[in-house]
Amino acid sequence: MIKEHDRVVLTTAVPGEGLTTGDVGTVVHVYGDGHAYEVEFITLDGQTAAVVTLEASQVRCVAPREITHARLMAG
Repeated sequence: MIKEHDRVVLTTAVPGEGLTTGDVGTVVHVYGDGHAYEVEFITLDGQTAAVVTLEASQVRCVAPREITHARLMAG
């Protein structure tokens, strides 16, 4: 079960926010017992890149042996 403050991985891109499948964000709010999540995505220098509401099918938990990957955001 995904909880507030958990890191999650996007399973689908959110082009309108400049987010790509695989981007990692932090859950800031859980809606309806995990039916949707408010997720904040930040740049590596600590700036908020996007805060979006996502359905449960659009995110997954971070796996134990995954690593992050840096990329430049468009715009």
